[in-house]
Amino acid sequence: MISGISAHYHQESFLKFLSLLYLSTPVKQMERFDVAVIGLGALGSAAAYQAAAKGAKTLGLEQFELGHVRGASSDTSRIIRTSYGSPQYVALAQAAYKDWDELQKNAGVQLVQITGGVVLLPRGGQASSASEFTASLDACGVKYELLSSKEVNERWPGFKIADDIDTVYTADTGIVHASKAVTAMQYQARANGAILKENHRVDKITPEGNGNGVVIETSKGRFWAKKVILSADAWVNKLLRPLGAEIQGLTVMQEQVTYFKPLDPERYDPKNFPVWIWGDDPVYYGFPAYGEPSIKAGQDRQRNVMHPDHRTFAPSPELLNKLTKFMDTIIPEHGPELRTVTCQYAVTPDRQFMIGPLKNHPDIILAQGNGHAFKFSPAIGRVAAELAIDGETKEDISLFPVPDPSNGPRRAMSSHL
Repeated sequence: MISGISAHYHQESFLKFLSLLYLSTPVKQMERFDVAVIGLGALGSAAAYQAAAKGAKTLGLEQFELGHVRGASSDTSRIIRTSYGSPQYVALAQAAYKDWDELQKNAGVQLVQITGGVVLLPRGGQASSASEFTASLDACGVKYELLSSKEVNERWPGFKIADDIDTVYTADTGIVHASKAVTAMQYQARANGAILKENHRVDKITPEGNGNGVVIETSKGRFWAKKVILSADAWVNKLLRPLGAEIQGLTVMQEQVTYFKPLDPERYDPKNFPVWIWGDDPVYYGFPAYGEPSIKAGQDRQRNVMHPDHRTFAPSPELLNKLTKFMDTIIPEHGPELRTVTCQYAVTPDRQFMIGPLKNHPDIILAQGNGHAFKFSPAIGRVAAELAIDGETKEDISLFPVPDPSNGPRRAMSSHL
């Protein structure tokens, strides 16, 4: 008869044996894939969908359940627009519109609603002037209108814009349903043969070197892939740090948006009111009523720094008060708060996308959105898939290099608009 202490010893020895057996599993015995995508938020789900659509044997790994609310891709609405102050962003946004159309066609579901949108630019503000902002639109052939404050207030009576505001209106701006879009991309990934595994936390990625692929160690087993697309967002440095490729200056922040009940709901219906962005520091943004008789607004980059594994999900009363006071100045009939929900950003000071292979580990393709990539997600996913499978992409991603850790944090920009 085995004593309790002896039984415990034998159990520990057996577990150690299993662990060693697991760690020594030859690469050739692991399940092998052409492409493995780590992190299945918007960018990762898009990459899995696009890689599978190109015929690659594709694995998608998500540490939580699919469609979870712990990252940056949940809730209902995200802005979709071509109105950016940089030609590279405008061009990629134009490509993304085509990718959204293709996704909607393949999925058989409407994800995008065009409402028109305005960028409100205070004269003498810290962001771009109207002429600077529209230069990129001119370069890429995007149609727009320049409106006075009087014209804005008359066209959309829900606004009360001061006289010293220049406004850029683009008719192609709209809303994409966030959670439905992510689900649609995951469905399309599976429809094209991808294997998506939820509740598989990736603990380590080990490049074999010399183009020999990457070993992926997860909480539920090991896998091998010829190429890895890393789209882990707030958790990305946990996997990059052991490779000497940590993103310097990456900060994780809890963000929040508030839904208000407007005094006149009809005035804020999508056919009567646009998506809007306040182009100064801080940046604010908002939506017409979408799917319910409420309007949504938020502040970009609220600097509520936190750790993604220790997030409270509790909204900040101070940030809500700040947002409400701002709303009083431009949409005074916003009405009372209905609810405030949180998400998270993982951002660097320059807010630029990071898309491409790691400098010293070319079998790993990084795809980081820096807190404003949802609208671009099907295009970024396609670009990442093209880089992984074809080794190149037709899109101009020269503005979005993967940072070299030896150079330190990239410098802040005045605005990512």
